[in-house]
Amino acid sequence: MRGLILAALLCIFALPGVAQSPAGGASLVADEITFDPSGQKLAANGNVEILQDGVRLRASSITYDGTADSLRVGGPLYLIDGDDITIVADFAELSGDLQNGILSQARAVFTQQLQVAANEIRRTDGRYTQFYKTVASSCQICADNPVPLWEIRAQTITHDQKERQLYFDNATFRVLDVPVFYWPYLRLPDPTVERATGFLLPSLQSNGDIGVGIKVPYFIALGDHADLTLTPWLTTRGSTTLEGRYRQKFRYGEIELNGAVTDDDQTSSNNLRSYLFADGRFALPRDYQLEFDVELVSDPGYLLLYDYSDKDRLDSALSISRTREDEYKGIELIHYKSLREGDDNRILPTLVGDAIYARRFSPALTGGIAKLQFEASGFYRRSDTATNGLGRDVARLSGLAEWRRDWVWRNGMVVAGATSLRADFYNVDQDDRLFFGSTTEVTPYAAAEWRWPMRRQDAGATHLVEPTVQLIWSKDSARDVANEDSLLIEFDEANLFSYSRFPGVDAQERGARVNMGLTYTREDVDGWSLGLTVGRVIRETDVMQFTTSSGLQGKDSDWLAAAQIKVGTEFTLTNRALFEDDFTFSRNEMRMDWRTDTYGLSSTYVWLEADPDEGRPLDISEFSIDGDYRFKPHWTLSSDLRYDFVEDRTSRAGIGLSYQNECARFDLSLSRRFTSSTNVTPTTDVSLSVSLAGFGANGTGGASFARACNG
Repeated sequence: MRGLILAALLCIFALPGVAQSPAGGASLVADEITFDPSGQKLAANGNVEILQDGVRLRASSITYDGTADSLRVGGPLYLIDGDDITIVADFAELSGDLQNGILSQARAVFTQQLQVAANEIRRTDGRYTQFYKTVASSCQICADNPVPLWEIRAQTITHDQKERQLYFDNATFRVLDVPVFYWPYLRLPDPTVERATGFLLPSLQSNGDIGVGIKVPYFIALGDHADLTLTPWLTTRGSTTLEGRYRQKFRYGEIELNGAVTDDDQTSSNNLRSYLFADGRFALPRDYQLEFDVELVSDPGYLLLYDYSDKDRLDSALSISRTREDEYKGIELIHYKSLREGDDNRILPTLVGDAIYARRFSPALTGGIAKLQFEASGFYRRSDTATNGLGRDVARLSGLAEWRRDWVWRNGMVVAGATSLRADFYNVDQDDRLFFGSTTEVTPYAAAEWRWPMRRQDAGATHLVEPTVQLIWSKDSARDVANEDSLLIEFDEANLFSYSRFPGVDAQERGARVNMGLTYTREDVDGWSLGLTVGRVIRETDVMQFTTSSGLQGKDSDWLAAAQIKVGTEFTLTNRALFEDDFTFSRNEMRMDWRTDTYGLSSTYVWLEADPDEGRPLDISEFSIDGDYRFKPHWTLSSDLRYDFVEDRTSRAGIGLSYQNECARFDLSLSRRFTSSTNVTPTTDVSLSVSLAGFGANGTGGASFARACNG
């Protein structure tokens, strides 16, 4: 009898969580326990605590009456069911069949977020918990400030434990005790629900072209592994939009689709506008990976006007690949579409395909590391015009063999030898210039390298100096082939000692040359570090391959200088520059990142010399900065700015203000885009969004924003 009674007590006080099984053992601790077999009564008094299967009940007294089959629990009582539900009450009276019960002056806390206080809580049918004359909020409530930031007052709240839903009758939403909205009936998920069908909080947006609008998302849970979000967006200037997002996870992959359909009068040709972005990835047998992404839009200005994306070239791709320690296999097909003003997609290579096989191994006879690579690729243009290559289509087969070996001398010097042979077969159609038809290009490389890393450590820092000299030979001449993938050249510390600085295959760096450089690294005991790289390329003859702004033109290249300063994990300053002997700069880029718990600041400055060969008729001199400052525990101010020094105007600017605590987040932003084209005009955007914690698994951002009561 005593064991059954104790098990019954444990089952009853698991409400409103999942009922515990009487079979799972329990422990009862109290200052005093008495049992009357004749009256079928059990009483426990003083620091009563019952523990079973992770459920803990603490009370001042417990009495079970077997004749009336009733339980009486004296408070204050505390019931803790894992991390999900905690109940605090002054008194409880429950029936022995576990289906009915009353708790007075009670408060329930769901997952340390949502608090529901009521004069009375009634348990019905072992599933429903009803709260009468209730107040619900996820905000911290203190004695010196009893008014929460927001609360929902209702005549009754019913918690369906099975469906994990909260039903409000005659509910009023209040902000700082001021009524804002009234709902005769309202349903919301409890905090244990990660995904529940229903409306999400709306957001307000204003755009200079399309007017003021409101977005009201509706989330639809399609089972455990899929969901759909539909967001109507109506504006004051007649723009009607329906946004959609579909997500699904499979056993071996996932997909996500984002899109929108809009009816407006912003274009003269078509009032119906739309876009679709989709991507997915799947694990295939034998370690292969399938990936795809789709990017479609109805017209060039749609994405930027409605702030869906600032991409000006769309790429849709499908690829299958496998990467192992010493082998790579991959095949990819990409479709490009340019949204840039002045671009003609008929004469751009809109369809590009690649297939690659690469293998790395160590030869038994020579040692070192060898690499074999085979590639097939092609470019397709929609135009059928052969004049000046406007409709040029290209197919290429390539083979590459590389070998390198390092020898370390006793004094620490490292000497290396390397060689490479590349063969490319081209077939060109619809081009009336010299490279029409078929041609084969063979490019050999031979290299010798010397490095001497020297390390010194003193009481304050560790120093590492490494001079490097690399001799490379390749033939001076090459056949005139169509250059599709090597138009933009980057000369930096990452490719200072590369065979070729061209980013693709169609152009290969030629001629005999010396790559030389010096690196210095300092690691200080105080937590900061400094890295410097200086280098240059000296050629035997100028083969006239590079543009004027690349830094590689002429017999002697520009000086390459790169520096980085890091202070712990908070501050990083990086600068990379290309300049001539008289310190005339052709390129310069500086980036700074500074972040602490209170503020964050990032800025970039870019200078590029004008170069018509790279499609840049004017110099580029741009500065951008964005930052945020948490000036109070819950308030954060953010801003961003991009300025064009050549045009002497601001390209984009914005400012934002957010408030965040344990129960709510408020975001207000104002941004202005100053650029214009035939597709878009300068416009100002204003956005307001609010999110509340406590309904569904949607915490607002961490313990650092939680408020604490004084005293």
